[in-house]
Amino acid sequence: MRILVLGAGAMGGYYGARLIEAKAGADVTFLVREGRKKALAERGLVIESPACGDVTVPARAITAAELAAEKPFDLVLFTCKAYDLDDALAAITPAVSENTVVLPVLNGMSHMDLLNERFGAHRVWGGVAKIAAQLLPDGTIKHLNEWRGLTFGDQSGEITPKVAAFAAAFGTSAVDAKAVTNIKQAMWEKCVHLSTVAAMTSLMRASIGEIVRGGGTELMLEALAVNAEIAGREGHAPSDTFRTEYAKMFSDPTIPYGASMLRDIERGGPIESDHIVGFMREKAKKYGIPARLLDISYAHLKAYEQRRAAGRL
Repeated sequence: MRILVLGAGAMGGYYGARLIEAKAGADVTFLVREGRKKALAERGLVIESPACGDVTVPARAITAAELAAEKPFDLVLFTCKAYDLDDALAAITPAVSENTVVLPVLNGMSHMDLLNERFGAHRVWGGVAKIAAQLLPDGTIKHLNEWRGLTFGDQSGEITPKVAAFAAAFGTSAVDAKAVTNIKQAMWEKCVHLSTVAAMTSLMRASIGEIVRGGGTELMLEALAVNAEIAGREGHAPSDTFRTEYAKMFSDPTIPYGASMLRDIERGGPIESDHIVGFMREKAKKYGIPARLLDISYAHLKAYEQRRAAGRL
């Protein structure tokens, strides 16, 4: 498969590097800016992963100006932050031919309507990433825990030859790649998980374990229950296994995990307030579900954005 990965940051860089490492037939190209292209040529793509093993791989990279000269791609792995969505769409559009599929691995759900409208639902898969990684200042990608999942599927529910081929491209790499027939269910469960973690760890400026040790277990479980109810009203109630797993996590005082939104706030960066917490808050209002914690967290995030815009951080 010819695969184009948008960017070589924490997520796209990690999955792209593992595809290259697998040597299972994938032809991987990264679409990056000129500075990142130069760095990749000099150092390669460097992954530090205490849980899954360090790796440095050679990475073929191109810029937007070079995209028009490329042969058609089979798949575009679309990784970006929600606040970069419009620019990212413009960047990949020249790479999407009639036989190209786009696999978005973004937080939340609202991007799917935009992608379906732009490319057609038959060329857009659903995707869920379960990974915690960070791009370091020197360009190294730091894998932060044992999570390494990538779940994907055609919106029709069919395991097409291309879906199967992409799963096979990961070979025996350190990625738990799963092709599924119910990708929308997986996406909604990820949305419940992420909106809970983003809302609470950003609001409290603390990891899950720190919140639990501070007496916040019931607040975490309340937020989880509200978000699960929203998903249920959308026709995708989380499974019992999901509920048990995350109820246990949100009661564990040893969990160091915090949402990437928390890390973005701590470095004074832009955040996905509307795409994650705001999205679920609007769904709660639609269904008349009391969601006080979502209201409080959203107001907190919007206040942060105002202070950041005014240079008062």
